[in-house]
Amino acid sequence: MPSQRQPAAAPPVEKLRDEIYRQMFRLEAGRPGAGNALALALLRAWMVCEQLPRSNETRRWLRQLCPLCLRMIESQTR
Repeated sequence: MPSQRQPAAAPPVEKLRDEIYRQMFRLEAGRPGAGNALALALLRAWMVCEQLPRSNETRRWLRQLCPLCLRMIESQTR
């Protein structure tokens, strides 16, 4: 009997925050691939935050942090 795969559970919000900050530090240190990793971490965070109420603190935090992260990624690609 084939097993049915369950979708992976969304990571807790705190893990997403930690991952974003970790990738920001890696990008600041000039680590290879950090820009892509930061972009992926931001996308994962937005996917989770879309399921949260609009007034959620994490959503506000992400809206404030995203412009900074985008500037960091863009400056790396120049």
